[in-house]
Amino acid sequence: MQSVVQQSCGDARRAVAVVHGSKWRPRSLGGACVLSLVAFGVGCGNNYRPVVSAINPVGPSAQPSKYALALADPGSGQAGVATLIDFAGDSVVGTLNTAPSPTYLGLDASAQAYVLHADTGLIDAFTASTSTLLSTAFLTRNVKQTTLATGSVPTQITALAAGATSTGTATPGTVYVVEQGTTKAAALTAAIPPVIRQEFPLGPNPVYVVGSAATSRVYVLSQGAIPGTSLGTATGVENTTTNAISNVIAVGRSPVYGVVNVDGRRAFVLNSAGDTASGTGGTLSVINTQTNALDSTPRIVVGPNPVWADVDQAVNEMAVLNAGDGVTPGSLSVVYIPLCSAITQPANPNCDATNPVDAAGFGDVLATIPVGIGPVQVAVLQDQNKAYVANSVDGTVTVVDLQRMVATAIIPVGGKLNWISATSGTPTGKVYVTASNTQVVTVIRTDTDTVVTTLPLQGFGLAVKVTAQ
Repeated sequence: MQSVVQQSCGDARRAVAVVHGSKWRPRSLGGACVLSLVAFGVGCGNNYRPVVSAINPVGPSAQPSKYALALADPGSGQAGVATLIDFAGDSVVGTLNTAPSPTYLGLDASAQAYVLHADTGLIDAFTASTSTLLSTAFLTRNVKQTTLATGSVPTQITALAAGATSTGTATPGTVYVVEQGTTKAAALTAAIPPVIRQEFPLGPNPVYVVGSAATSRVYVLSQGAIPGTSLGTATGVENTTTNAISNVIAVGRSPVYGVVNVDGRRAFVLNSAGDTASGTGGTLSVINTQTNALDSTPRIVVGPNPVWADVDQAVNEMAVLNAGDGVTPGSLSVVYIPLCSAITQPANPNCDATNPVDAAGFGDVLATIPVGIGPVQVAVLQDQNKAYVANSVDGTVTVVDLQRMVATAIIPVGGKLNWISATSGTPTGKVYVTASNTQVVTVIRTDTDTVVTTLPLQGFGLAVKVTAQ
């Protein structure tokens, strides 16, 4: 508390702050007047009462509400390194060690992080957030581990926080892991460490789990006995505490990745080798997650070798990244994916709230936009309708305006880019990029589309994700 003493000496009046901790320290006022402090009074020929005003305590500055989490591998059997980055300050908050030779990073909406190790079957789990720079949450000693069966060879993880579907059905927090070595998928309770609940048999060569907290079921993609020739499958698994297999759906050749729309009613499977109807061109298989079957629009033709996609939630569009041949520039297909409930009067009998049909124009490719060579991932910046494409061969990031459907910038980054994540913010969003042959994460401002900084990773970049979009 600070006391302010109002004092008169002749005709002069002034206020003097005289508190330091809990002790009063008189300050010289000059002239013949001497300040004396007795009990609660001040003497200078007359009696005066101190005016006391409270000053609120000044605490630490507000902490960032989200972080970027980057995973790196130093190589030579050394421990992996996870680096937590302050979104607001573009600085490293902390680092921790995982088991050696990390291979994949999963992160759910509640900031629970999971790191796979394909050679040992280990899963590292920890919380990717901290409230202050002195917090003990993000430390190596807090990393917990779960071990999958011997020979499981876990290669991909989809971590879903607890949520609810568009019809109000609750979904549990679940971690789904693809086990290529045993041709299974494991469902684990989202926890630190995760607890194995069940394992499911799959078709040959499983690769990816498609789903979100908004989907009542997830789909595990398998490429078949001869990838590139065999038709793949999507095995439907109920996203509940029992996780029963509910259907096996034929998709295209070499399915590699998948996404769901914002309310979880449609799942889109990227078939890098197309399907029997399209020949060798790339396609999307569309699954109606409500009916657990192929949609009334069962396939969408995109560019050659689609490898990644992200949904633009505000405008019912999806950005599908086509890698092409790795020699010539790839492309970005912008696909229109509205459902009737979003644009039609509720009285329309075709707009069943629990199973809306595809709206007019669903599946139309609105534009195909050239990007760099060897593109590997695309991330949509939701608040600006922009897409950022990581080009591995070029070592660049292509910026695409999804409203005008044109590329607006090419940002030099360097290295063999392998992961990109975008998140909105004020006054600017950020894009984070890693490369497999560099030991930094590159940070891009989205208001200027320029590199603002690079931060050290203590290993070669594997992946980077953000704790909130």
